[in-house]
Amino acid sequence: MFNPPDILSLVQHQPLMQGDLQMLQQRQQQIPGSVQYSIYRYRRNPQWSMEDTGMLVYHYNSSTPKENYLELRFCVSGNVYCRKKDTECDMCQFSASKTCMERVDSVDAVSFRFSPMQLSQFIKPRKGNTGFTDDILAFKHRSSFTKILPLCGKTRMVLEGVLNHTYSDSLENIYINAQTQMLLLYSLDCMLGEKQIDVVNCKFLANEADREKIVKAREILVQHIGEPITIKELSRKVAINECYLKKGFKELFGTTVFDFYQSQRMEHAKYLLYEKGLSVTEVSMLLGYSSISHFSTAFKKHTGLKPCELLFR
Repeated sequence: MFNPPDILSLVQHQPLMQGDLQMLQQRQQQIPGSVQYSIYRYRRNPQWSMEDTGMLVYHYNSSTPKENYLELRFCVSGNVYCRKKDTECDMCQFSASKTCMERVDSVDAVSFRFSPMQLSQFIKPRKGNTGFTDDILAFKHRSSFTKILPLCGKTRMVLEGVLNHTYSDSLENIYINAQTQMLLLYSLDCMLGEKQIDVVNCKFLANEADREKIVKAREILVQHIGEPITIKELSRKVAINECYLKKGFKELFGTTVFDFYQSQRMEHAKYLLYEKGLSVTEVSMLLGYSSISHFSTAFKKHTGLKPCELLFR
């Protein structure tokens, strides 16, 4: 039986006793067919010796394929948690309030679990042999494994945003869904030792200003989940040629503008249906669809289920 190690036990050089962990904060999401995530923040014991670490867990079982999953686990220490704000305190972080009674050094344990259905959206149809990345995303690699991942600067930046953002409710769901895809991209790239993210084929992306425009375009898409926006409108907002926008987006993020936008909308639709209990009609209107049938078709294409079927899982 495959039993991957606990991330906290892995990073701590001495065994953790049950009474050693004092919970400060926790957040979880368990939506069927969506990313399952958990964030646990603990008080850091000054005597602990820890290194920031990531781990990729690939679970494969040929007899029960529905139980297959890919999971990213991270442990990050050194954040300064403010109990009043329920987030990282800038004043404490920059040592401007050393005597603050609410200042707590913390250790964050984070996990994101992807199902086969969710990962299938990223697989491109190919003839002949496929690469190792596609085998992992399609669960064609026939044995479970774990892989320790060093935390690069990009991964740290995304994790920092996930741990210390100020969004709530629907906006929090939209934000975390977008960030988890970036964590998946960076983690797979790191594990497989393929080209570095900064090495791009589009020559215009060698210009930092142009790269920032593509990143800004992605942020705008996330902000307009319920307000469909065309490529032309998006290119005008970030002041870049439409062709460059499409090519640059695919190069930086590994997906098309449309596929990314649809993915984010459908993930948010799951949240609104399952967590918020909204009706199919209400979700369809909130996401800007002209008809319920168009929304239902898009939802089934992305998830393999009709919207009403999600509620019975």
